[in-house]
Amino acid sequence: MKTIKDIDIKDKIILVRVDYNVPLKNGEITDDLRIRASLPTLEYLLDHGAKQIFLISHLGRPEGQPNSELSLSPITKVLEKLLPKAKIGFYPLPTNQESLHVPADTKIALLENLRFDPGEETNSPEFIESIVKATGADIYVQDGFAVVHRAHASTDAIQNFLPIYAGLLVESEVNNLSSVLKNPAKPVLLIIGGAKVEDKQPLIDKFLTKADRIFVGGKIAADGYQSSDAKIVVATDFDENEKNEKLDVGPLSTGELASLITDANTIIWNGLLGYAEDPAYATASTIAAELIGEKRGVTTIVCGGDTTGFVENLIEEHENLHYSLVSTGGGAALEFLLGKELPGLKPFLP
Repeated sequence: MKTIKDIDIKDKIILVRVDYNVPLKNGEITDDLRIRASLPTLEYLLDHGAKQIFLISHLGRPEGQPNSELSLSPITKVLEKLLPKAKIGFYPLPTNQESLHVPADTKIALLENLRFDPGEETNSPEFIESIVKATGADIYVQDGFAVVHRAHASTDAIQNFLPIYAGLLVESEVNNLSSVLKNPAKPVLLIIGGAKVEDKQPLIDKFLTKADRIFVGGKIAADGYQSSDAKIVVATDFDENEKNEKLDVGPLSTGELASLITDANTIIWNGLLGYAEDPAYATASTIAAELIGEKRGVTTIVCGGDTTGFVENLIEEHENLHYSLVSTGGGAALEFLLGKELPGLKPFLP
């Protein structure tokens, strides 16, 4: 894989695709996981003498129209706190390929939401070329793993205009996800939760030949998921509310899952095991997350937006928890695990 570690960055202008699609409430960022995930790449570029760094990202679904509620401007303040030694600026999307007038002492320039222009989602070469020419970029760095499965201008059309290299986040995601596909240490345990069986069944099918055991919980199990395959363990008891709704995996099945986690040397977890938005029904997910995070010397992959957010919150409360990868890419991680070709990875994968 071609990464930023393979090239001379000194005095180069670098255009970096990050994923700052972060949750906002009243203009405030409520979870900065994806911003912090970009720091290793940004710090590497700064430490190795990049002349200037331009960051591009999307936020939400503005449908090709400017929307003040989906502006990336609040992210500037977070970056200033996380990278206090670098002067950071915020700039509008360039149009008609005009130059961006960014002061020389501004080391990092964040551009406005890519999806304010319809050209991003229509994979327009003209749109991304305008950004390339306006920034004067020499090199493109793909570090937005969560969008590499999209054939958009910043993942696909960009390949026509600049040499492309993987950032450190993308490198970590690809290496960790590849490890559980190619030669995982056994026993391999796949934990499946969530609500939509149609989203999860392809992953279950993919891992039937790779996993030693597959545990199924969440609403999928509560709704009666069944399998005759001896590898698949489906939760059979549940914690219920006063309406007799099954909202969490019960103690017997949670204990069975705990034993599987204890024995496993490779663990892939996708999908919460209960209605974890309510702490009363987050017990099974919490036990699983803590048991997995306390294991050492094993490969542990957490993927899926709700699952990674849940685990990140636990990490903030319990510093002893460690995972090989808490993936920033929900759909991208699943498609990678399913063996699909992802447009944003083609330029630098062998």
